[in-house]
Amino acid sequence: MMREIVLDTETTGLDPKKGDRLIEVGCIEIFNRIPTGREFHRFINPERDVPAEAQSIHGISTEFLVGKPLFRDVVRDFLAFIGDDTLVIHNAQFDIMFLNHELGLVGEKALSFDRVVDTLAIARRRHPAGPNSLDALCKRYGIDSSQRTKHGALVDSLLLAEVYVELLGERQATFGLQNLGGNEGAQRRSGTRSLAQPRAEPLPSRVTETDVAAHCSFIDKLAEKAIWLRFWGPASP
Repeated sequence: MMREIVLDTETTGLDPKKGDRLIEVGCIEIFNRIPTGREFHRFINPERDVPAEAQSIHGISTEFLVGKPLFRDVVRDFLAFIGDDTLVIHNAQFDIMFLNHELGLVGEKALSFDRVVDTLAIARRRHPAGPNSLDALCKRYGIDSSQRTKHGALVDSLLLAEVYVELLGERQATFGLQNLGGNEGAQRRSGTRSLAQPRAEPLPSRVTETDVAAHCSFIDKLAEKAIWLRFWGPASP
């Protein structure tokens, strides 16, 4: 199983060296490119104001962040969630720059770019004519981004997880696995059918009478210690 973390951030501006700070972190866990449902999401008090131009992009105000935890209060949980796994980020230079700035302020080790997959770099190779913003890629691949009225770290991570699969050309395999797991929502969005189609006639059982007799004999030897009895009752040929 391959674990990856799709990650996004929001900030007060463009340059931490000029005093800009992190204000939101959103991450989702994926295994073999399929979201597991595990998420990490925190708003962070930057200990400064949020400029109007930044608020117009992500909708997060100075007043909203009052009383939110400082980065040092959430850093342990953040690092525990991402572990040592690959980080999937769109325009990763920006997010890693801010994360490493915040990590440095609290005395934590910087994140290595060696563990990062930059989906913007992948998109530019696949679609050199662009555009390759997250919104543009959602439109290109038919991914519903109507919930994204403004930038937001968690919703952008969820959308990026779908874009990532498209960029790698793995949509059919991923949605096939999701459909087998009963993910009807993904099936409707993708327009694909489940790979598990009912047979006109069921296949004959491969369990022979000899197999059944051997199983019953084994259960009898275990007697009341047999876990089988808790679920199916006494075995009988």
